[in-house]
Amino acid sequence: MAGQLKAAAAAAVVDHFEDRLPLMADKLGGEGLINELCNGFSLLMDREKGVITFESLKKNAVLLGLKGMTDDELQSMMFEGDLDGDGALSQMEFCVLMFRLSPDLREDSNYFLEEALIQEINCQDL
Repeated sequence: MAGQLKAAAAAAVVDHFEDRLPLMADKLGGEGLINELCNGFSLLMDREKGVITFESLKKNAVLLGLKGMTDDELQSMMFEGDLDGDGALSQMEFCVLMFRLSPDLREDSNYFLEEALIQEINCQDL
């Protein structure tokens, strides 16, 4: 039952998410897309904690085109992306989540994930 609820919640997140990543990837290339994801993360993160929290996501959901999402749907999105289970999204978790929510980019995700890892290292060095 819990697995079905998680799957339904994930489907609701995908339904609300307007997939613009393939267009961005075509226009900006891999490195440009990763830079934009880093910028998106910066817009959504809690400045004090350096991660995206439920509260910061809820406050800034409009920036992602998620204006109509309920708290449960936003919480499901956080759960879906929270790979280490700490209740927040790091920059890497956010990038991975954006790729997972983009059906058209899943095929190219290994390439972009490799670039994301490189960019993550570069963003941390700044």
